[in-house]
Amino acid sequence: MKEQQYNTLKEQISPKTPLAINCLKAFVVGGIICCVGQAISFFYMMFFDFTEKTVGNPTVATMVFLAMLLTGFGLYRKLGQFAGAGSAVPVTGFGNAVVSSAIEGKSEGFVLGVGGNMFKLAGAVILFGVVSAFFVTLVKLILVSVGVVSW
Repeated sequence: MKEQQYNTLKEQISPKTPLAINCLKAFVVGGIICCVGQAISFFYMMFFDFTEKTVGNPTVATMVFLAMLLTGFGLYRKLGQFAGAGSAVPVTGFGNAVVSSAIEGKSEGFVLGVGGNMFKLAGAVILFGVVSAFFVTLVKLILVSVGVVSW
């Protein structure tokens, strides 16, 4: 079978992906995740005396923790199968990536299995997050030193 015949046969057999439905699902689920994050922010501002500037870190930590719990109970996988990128793009996708990799490696032991696999997927996110934060801070420091912006 030639390559062109194979590609024609593959196109005939493969099911068509409902692109519009998948985009709508991702949009709605991603929006719901963001609404939950906003509700957590409001909760922290009302009951724990955080300000709009200081509420970000505990909110992100809470969202990642909730995603890790849902992954541990097997619920986030179902959400990911339904919503696709709508569950992977927000910060909750990071918590899911860390825990799901750790769960996969638990049969190999704690150190080499869980510890070694935990950051396989999330390691690149952490690395590039730290490097980009360094460069953004460096640029801001230069702009403050020159007098273009202030802290």
